[in-house]
Amino acid sequence: MSVRRRVVVLGAVATLVLAAGSLALVGIASGPSGSLGGSSTGCAAPALKGAVVRVTLSNMGRMTVNGMMGTGAMSLRADRATVPSGKVSFLATNFGSVTHELIVLPLDGAGLAGSRPLGGDSRVDESRSLGEASASCAAGGGDGILPGASGWVTLSLRPGRYELLCNLPGHYAAGMYSQLTVD
Repeated sequence: MSVRRRVVVLGAVATLVLAAGSLALVGIASGPSGSLGGSSTGCAAPALKGAVVRVTLSNMGRMTVNGMMGTGAMSLRADRATVPSGKVSFLATNFGSVTHELIVLPLDGAGLAGSRPLGGDSRVDESRSLGEASASCAAGGGDGILPGASGWVTLSLRPGRYELLCNLPGHYAAGMYSQLTVD
């Protein structure tokens, strides 16, 4: 087989593998009831109070550059950009291959999601955190949400802008942040 034909065959195989993986993730994400965080992720959240924001935590595998996750290799996506003030529940589901978490921080003034300075530990300052979902199959803080699991937290939020982020070393720099507006 010529080199050119091998390249074409390998490209086709890679495309099929990526397509199958994408279809598997869509099946996992929607689950039998069409919602994230159901039994398809290994644990189910209890009935959550207030507006529910479903957050998808993901990565593209162990893509590292000089020991750090590469830019854009990870993502944190909320299913809504705006919620009413009051009780807001966050259901974070980890569809990645490494542990993740969800931290909720206020955004001040004209601050933009993704623009916080990194410390020497490749994390942002979370001293003003309003809450977090970082326990597998449980509410509140913990050691991180394991692949395939969900974690959740319910907060009382005032009108304003908030940043949702994963603050494990290197994850924020790799793209794990999103903005939420509370009306």
